[in-house]
Amino acid sequence: MADDALAKAGLHFDELNKIRVLEPEVQQETSELKEECKDFVDKIVDFQKIVGGFIEMVDSVSKEVEKEKMKAIGSRNLLKSIAKQREAQQQQLHALISEKKMQLERLRVQHEALQKEEMDQNEFIEQFILQK
Repeated sequence: MADDALAKAGLHFDELNKIRVLEPEVQQETSELKEECKDFVDKIVDFQKIVGGFIEMVDSVSKEVEKEKMKAIGSRNLLKSIAKQREAQQQQLHALISEKKMQLERLRVQHEALQKEEMDQNEFIEQFILQK
């Protein structure tokens, strides 16, 4: 009866016979909820640590990828410049070959003219010697 009167007043006894304001079932559920919240907060903290580590790893990988990308762009630009240099050098060599061919043709014509001149002079010398 005393328990009923205290229960109506909102007071209850727990298993250690201490007076409580909450009913024992509500107190038990509150304690369980408190433990679940603590577990949940611990899991969230662990999750944040994992996510933080993952973000750091992704940042590191993205920086490495960016560095490699810059290297690749630099290499591609270098190859393009080398190709342009080779093309310019090839054009210079073709021009030099054309110039040398023209010089060869000029010297060949000059050589033929000198050979003809030599033959004419040898003929003249022979005729001069024979006339004497």
